[in-house]
Amino acid sequence: MKINVVNRSKHELPEYATLLSAGMDLRANIEEPVLLRPLERKLIPTGLFMELPEGYEAQIRPRSGLAIKKGITVLNAPGTIDADYRGEICVILVNLSSDDFLIQDGERICQMVIASHEQAEWQQVEVLSDTQRGSGGFGHTGKK
Repeated sequence: MKINVVNRSKHELPEYATLLSAGMDLRANIEEPVLLRPLERKLIPTGLFMELPEGYEAQIRPRSGLAIKKGITVLNAPGTIDADYRGEICVILVNLSSDDFLIQDGERICQMVIASHEQAEWQQVEVLSDTQRGSGGFGHTGKK
């Protein structure tokens, strides 16, 4: 799949790390380091703009290394970028650790997965079909 992209950052375009990678890392595109204090959230620009095809979205997800080692995650994970959005891709990062975290220019801050999706059309009915689970809620399938 080819996606039109404008790169106004100081960095190379994102790329897949391996042949079987689902996501590609996005980098911070900032003029000076950004301090992220414990429980603080900030919008971090990437300098990238893209034109997704109809029927696709970009999902913004945390990087597992930053999450486990530093407590840094994407606040609205997964964030969704719709196909009709043409603005700069920015990432809402949050620091869930008890330590300050300094974001440097060019740092890999999240990963982006391109995924297809459908739009639902509601069909109003009076009764839903029955299933084994039925209306069992949170934790229902884990009970014995």
